[in-house]
Amino acid sequence: MSLNRSADLLSVRDLSVEFRTERGTLEVVRRVSWSIAPGEMLAIVGESGSGKSVSALAIMGLLAKPAGRISNGEIIFDGKSLTGMPERELRALRGRDIAMIFQEPMSSLNPILTIGRQIMEPLRLHLKMDAEQAQARAVELLTLVGISDPEQRLKQYPHNFSGGMRQRVMIAIGLACNPKLIIADEPTTALDVTIQAQILELMKSLTERLGIALVLITHNLGIVARYAQRVVVMYAGATVEQGRASQLFANARHPYTRGLLRSVPRLDLPRARKLETIEGQPPDMRQIGVGCAFAPRCAYRTEACAVAPQLLALPENRFSACHHESELSAPIEKDLTVQVAFQTEAPRASETAALLTVDSLTKHFKVNAGLFSPPAVVRAVQDVSFSIQAGRTLGLVGESGCGKTTIGRMILQLEQISSGRVMFEGEDLAQASGAQLKKLRTQIQVIFQDPYSSLNPRIKIGDLIAEPLKVYKKTVTVQATQERVEQLLVQVGLLPDMAQRYAHQLSGGQRQRVGIARALAFEPKLIVCDEPVSALDVSIQGQIINLLDNLQREKNIAYLFIAHDLAVVRHLAHRVVVMYLGHVMEVADRDELYGNALHPYTVSLLEAVPVPDPHLEQQRVRKPIAGEIPSPLRRLAGCVFHTRCPRASAECQQSVPELREIRPGHFAACIKL
Repeated sequence: MSLNRSADLLSVRDLSVEFRTERGTLEVVRRVSWSIAPGEMLAIVGESGSGKSVSALAIMGLLAKPAGRISNGEIIFDGKSLTGMPERELRALRGRDIAMIFQEPMSSLNPILTIGRQIMEPLRLHLKMDAEQAQARAVELLTLVGISDPEQRLKQYPHNFSGGMRQRVMIAIGLACNPKLIIADEPTTALDVTIQAQILELMKSLTERLGIALVLITHNLGIVARYAQRVVVMYAGATVEQGRASQLFANARHPYTRGLLRSVPRLDLPRARKLETIEGQPPDMRQIGVGCAFAPRCAYRTEACAVAPQLLALPENRFSACHHESELSAPIEKDLTVQVAFQTEAPRASETAALLTVDSLTKHFKVNAGLFSPPAVVRAVQDVSFSIQAGRTLGLVGESGCGKTTIGRMILQLEQISSGRVMFEGEDLAQASGAQLKKLRTQIQVIFQDPYSSLNPRIKIGDLIAEPLKVYKKTVTVQATQERVEQLLVQVGLLPDMAQRYAHQLSGGQRQRVGIARALAFEPKLIVCDEPVSALDVSIQGQIINLLDNLQREKNIAYLFIAHDLAVVRHLAHRVVVMYLGHVMEVADRDELYGNALHPYTVSLLEAVPVPDPHLEQQRVRKPIAGEIPSPLRRLAGCVFHTRCPRASAECQQSVPELREIRPGHFAACIKL
């Protein structure tokens, strides 16, 4: 089936990629076809391991050799075949006509070379510019991507830039030689929602103005709905659905696409009691049989699925690889109403006794400013107060550097408090003795953002969970310890035999479940969740969110949920604290904050979050926050948000606004309210 059009700049035809491993040959991309025209934005979506990034690397000729190779198909770019093209010719195309923006700019940029040298390198290599011409073009590029003071910035190194600015530098390098095609592999995954909006608006504007074709690889369906014209959905190395974004979001014709859409917490809908998720895990590519790869996880599975479906053309130039696509003709909005169907109970009255009370918490760090300069002070957290009741969740949101994680670390007593108090069940944690703190640690646990780096790779999963039980003598015999470990694994949705595996043998979602099991070992009253789902695929993310919700209902656990994903926070939290540069900007109950945000910063955050619905996205008025977060070393006069606030005036620079109650239970720190 041909998916290519006469005006296409790039055509991928029946592409297959395989890797030779110690266990045999592994086919990771299986007969994938798609195309893109100049000025078009095509999104490729799917879970980790679906073949998205490998397809992009195959186009760029960057497959790991000799293990990786294109085993079938053809890649046509601007009328030329890239398949089998000599490396010298391919190298001439890379950077000049085809550019790639990678997910993590810090690992893509050379830390020992200046930004200027890295931007000028492709200009001198491909366009043969001299040093003066290359520098002038580099200044032009930094200005184009919204970096101020470009002449000085060219002299700086990657570590002098924020995450958003480093990603802008990567875009500048990609645009340096006026390419015809840009492949962006998860370009905004590590960025805050406000910086993400700035970067994507910039990329969309450039594709429209310069006629650049943009392939966007992502797992964020809100981004796809907001920016992409067409979508390719991949699963287990193959295309399962393809069509216009408006078609797929309104009426997906493959169960996997529908499952992805149902798994997403939505900012535009009331909180659901439970997210619908795709149960199970993506398949092991070594064990894919002759049937449909999605069948083991599919609710529509029948005997016909024992034969792999072909990608067939449907009306309106869309494609689906499902034997049951005709059964999926009902608009998907009917399925999404499940998020409205289950309304949760109203938040408990504020007079309920607090389990945790944070009172005027402050943390300042001293950092060396130079050999002959006095130490500088980073005001990471400034006079923060809140409380959490048993069985409730407090969401702590804000951009990177606002102090969220520092607060979590102070509660866990992993960071010394500069001033203020943290009270747990009436006891001041900062004044607790070593013995008292050891006892309290069994009641306060943590789930980290990256489960892989927080689990010892040399110790089996069962031993990792058993370790705290042994240290604190919670179980007496080996048999009792083993039974408790198995009980915890089952509680978080894992099989008991996984106790014999190592961390690297589990998926990301399974590793995060292990982290949750370890936190539950003591039956704690409070768990600090530090970005626990941000590194997971949308389908696995939904599973973990449901698990945390169920555990809270069963065991009356309180959560401090630290996150930058406002949709996830809306699903889990009962009350929300919004922070900016160490200060609290707004505090309110969940529904009140999301329905009637008062502070300009909160309003900007909510406007920046994309909704997985192209129709709604077209109607929304978007005004991304301008500029970067100021350096925490710089002490600002007045409101800390005034440098980026759309409502700021001269008086906002005069005094720090007090956090005051504007409505019952709704607090905000803004003189304009």
